[in-house]
Amino acid sequence: MKRMPTWLALSLLVSGPGIAGATISAAAAQTPGDDVGTTFRGSASGDSDVRGADSLHPAALHPAPLRPADAGWVARIQDSLNATHAIKARFRQIAPDGSVTTGTAFLDRPGRMRFEYDKPSPLLLVANHDQIVYQDRELGQVTTIPLERTPLGLLLRPDLRLSGDVTVTAFSHEGNALRITLVRTAAPGEGSLTLVFDASPLALRAWVVRDAQGRETRIELSAISTPPALPDSLFALPQSGD
Repeated sequence: MKRMPTWLALSLLVSGPGIAGATISAAAAQTPGDDVGTTFRGSASGDSDVRGADSLHPAALHPAPLRPADAGWVARIQDSLNATHAIKARFRQIAPDGSVTTGTAFLDRPGRMRFEYDKPSPLLLVANHDQIVYQDRELGQVTTIPLERTPLGLLLRPDLRLSGDVTVTAFSHEGNALRITLVRTAAPGEGSLTLVFDASPLALRAWVVRDAQGRETRIELSAISTPPALPDSLFALPQSGD
């Protein structure tokens, strides 16, 4: 089975120009061609609904001009996300190189998340205690990233606000699909997070992470359930050698 490069797995989470603040430990040798440096390498995904700024130049902040109806939807999306606590879903990940992986996702707001890739993939991503840990069980390698360095960190905040230090740069409502693109107000050039919702009933269905180099990773959710609680054991941070 062809291995997923580390930069590809982390592109699910990291929107900045590199893995700034990441700590990498490995109990096994790096496999040939698996880049674990602080700069991602790979090809852009091609066509996309999400457009980003040229990473070679500082990006200007361009808030979306929202009509009253759009602003109403943004407020409802914010309220819905804040009211969401536990989610379990199947996910399908389309990486920047077009490769597809699947698995099970767990979201436990605030602050906790788990992406468990289907076998034979050795990958695991867990967020807890203000950090995200990516584990490659095959390599015995663990990478730790501050949660606030990731676009999905926005979704795990205790009080999620789509204003202030977060700016809405695009919004669309077509049929039953809502799309809202978010950037960090202080660093719009670092990348964006586009959330895709069903409008009726309002429910998160997918998201697209676009990094500073224009690479995009899409996550599509299915079989979504909202259990009353999720066990703490799901969110134990993996350690090197586990």
